[in-house]
Amino acid sequence: MNVSRIAIATGVAASTVLLLAGPAAAHVSVQPQGEAAKGGYATLNFKVPNERDQASTVKLEVNFPADHPLSSVTPEAVPGWKIDITKSDLDKPLEVHGRKITQAVTKVTWTADGSEIAPGYFQQFPVSVGQLPENADQLIFKAIQTYDNKEVVRWIEEPTANGEEPDSPAPVLKLSAATDDHHGGGAADKSGDDDHKADEKEHDKAASAEGEKKETHAASSSDTTARTLGIIGIVVGIAGVAFGVLAGRRRTA
Repeated sequence: MNVSRIAIATGVAASTVLLLAGPAAAHVSVQPQGEAAKGGYATLNFKVPNERDQASTVKLEVNFPADHPLSSVTPEAVPGWKIDITKSDLDKPLEVHGRKITQAVTKVTWTADGSEIAPGYFQQFPVSVGQLPENADQLIFKAIQTYDNKEVVRWIEEPTANGEEPDSPAPVLKLSAATDDHHGGGAADKSGDDDHKADEKEHDKAASAEGEKKETHAASSSDTTARTLGIIGIVVGIAGVAFGVLAGRRRTA
């Protein structure tokens, strides 16, 4: 009997630990498509799970790191969500590809506009970013999640020194070693490059076809002109012969 009671108590304790650990694990997170290399560019996915059984997520605010501003932040359109981008002046301008950048995106906000994240579901919000810093190992993006019952959850706590996860951890992006080309992004960006090259090939094919069409049209026009001139020459020749015959008959008469 004692053994049974101990087993039941152990099971309840384990279940309680799982229940307590559950909410902390299901937080807003960020992951790159491929890799996020120092000094390069990457596409990031902000993953937002819905943690409530009786409410839906209708808004997400992601704050970009002020200590490492990014010169380029471009969110991908998400069906059913409106996107607002907030920019701020930089205390120290950035030098990127020979251009001086005086403003940077400090926040991106997604607001439900015909869609929402229902209980039991999650949504990803992709953003293309760069140039990633070369003097940092990670970037922290503080996020705020809002539910349709007006509840607001702030995922803003930074990683602790002892490595333990805080109660409301902020999304953290780990940066990998710099690559030679400083573009990074892994397979996702390579796929984008392949698409770009494919578009260029299609453009070249279209231009070549258009050029052949123009050459064919020019050749056809030249051939038509030659035929017309030939017919005119024949008519003039016949007219000349007829005139000569008539003139001969008149002299004979």
